[in-house]
Amino acid sequence: MSVQNQDVQHRGVQTYSPREFHRQAHDALGNPQIRGNFRKAMDGLMAKRRDAFADWDLEILRELGANIRLRALARLPDLLEQLEANCQANGIRVHWAEDGEEACRIIREICEAHGASSVIKGKSMVSEEMHLNAHLEAAGIEALESDLGEYLVQLNEQTPSHIIMPAIHLNTDEISEIMHDKTGTERTRDVDYMTAAARAQLRERFMAADVGVSGVNFAVAETGTLCLVENEGNGRMTTTVPPVHIAVTGIEKVVEHLRDVPPLYALLTRSATGQHVTTYFNMISGPRKPEEHDGPREVHLVLVDSGRSNIYQDDELLDTLRCIRCGACMNHCPVYTRVGGHTYGTTYPGPIGSILSPHMMGLEETKDLPTASSLCGACGEVCPVKIPIPDLLVRLRREAVGEGRGNVPGAGIKRTRKEAAAWKGFQWLATHPGAWRSGTALAGKLKALMPSKLGAWTDYRTAPAPAARSLHALVKEHQAGQSRTEPTREEERR
Repeated sequence: MSVQNQDVQHRGVQTYSPREFHRQAHDALGNPQIRGNFRKAMDGLMAKRRDAFADWDLEILRELGANIRLRALARLPDLLEQLEANCQANGIRVHWAEDGEEACRIIREICEAHGASSVIKGKSMVSEEMHLNAHLEAAGIEALESDLGEYLVQLNEQTPSHIIMPAIHLNTDEISEIMHDKTGTERTRDVDYMTAAARAQLRERFMAADVGVSGVNFAVAETGTLCLVENEGNGRMTTTVPPVHIAVTGIEKVVEHLRDVPPLYALLTRSATGQHVTTYFNMISGPRKPEEHDGPREVHLVLVDSGRSNIYQDDELLDTLRCIRCGACMNHCPVYTRVGGHTYGTTYPGPIGSILSPHMMGLEETKDLPTASSLCGACGEVCPVKIPIPDLLVRLRREAVGEGRGNVPGAGIKRTRKEAAAWKGFQWLATHPGAWRSGTALAGKLKALMPSKLGAWTDYRTAPAPAARSLHALVKEHQAGQSRTEPTREEERR
């Protein structure tokens, strides 16, 4: 990390941006602490995933998961209407938000209607996507993260670096220092002590919170049920202790039937953390009934679009919406595991972020993310719902350098006049054989004048040198040589 970034981090300001991907990646590669933290964590997660699926026919399960998600997406508009109707029948109030700004406004108005001064949050990447915390704080409402990783990141005034493990970029010593500086706990390497201290701090805030905000892993249209997967119990506390619970999710999280949840749950837990089951699996079907003593008095569901409808209209890019947010693609990505999540400068880093963020932020902001991949195919091979991530990365690369007529905002942003002219020139040469032969012959004779440096491409590669003779010429010479050595028919008869 550069000195400038270190100073910024010390002041507690998050400065990462997708526009600065290359600089941020260079800084991360030069930081042995970051590389070590991620390498150790990713190796462990990959091993756990492999062991968790050892006794399963993984390909059959992946095929099942992919088909469930495809079936839901095929009927998405109808399922969303069904979800709304069944949620309302259960007593859940449903709100629609075209973008993150509208979703923030809806949540703020609900909080203000109840005179809320504090909000406790369960883990929610959609809330991170729409910068809910900053919006609420600007309105004078305190928003506190209750997921341990999110809590640590919030204390350090950072953003999550992984969609499942937000603080994976921090090691034990760094966490101890953060908790000591921000909460006054003793410096220690005792993980149990730090965990207990964080729980004690959060328990008081749970009891005092006016509103609880959570994410949603699966929204079941058939029953109007909201499913929440977690390990710490903070999600259950968030959804049951405050008098008002607000669930926020993207429109793509809907599934058709309740029976669709177990296969997706099995894929999610094993792909994310290598667990067979998580500690808690919450199913929320409405507020507390008059005869019940526990649970929220009101439950709200905010369905967020934020560019997802545009993705839905493209038959190829539609596959992006299958994602169940397990993070397996990140854990196996040779780029992400070396530069970390903050390098991407987006809510969703890694391979899935590289295909999702351009739709939400536009290619003007994220033009470098689709190329932040070696196209090794590991992300596609481990995706539990078989999203063809490498193919979609290539599609976005093509849109970025195209003529600007693509379906992604900012299409054509990387297209330059010089590059376009170069390709048109190549096209003309390739369709005029005489000019092509003359040009290649001349290039072969003048190859000594070719510069050794051809921009960034030759930073790690040797510049190509034109051959002295073309392939056609070599073939003709070879054929001529063979004809001189082969005996004639008369000679063969003798």
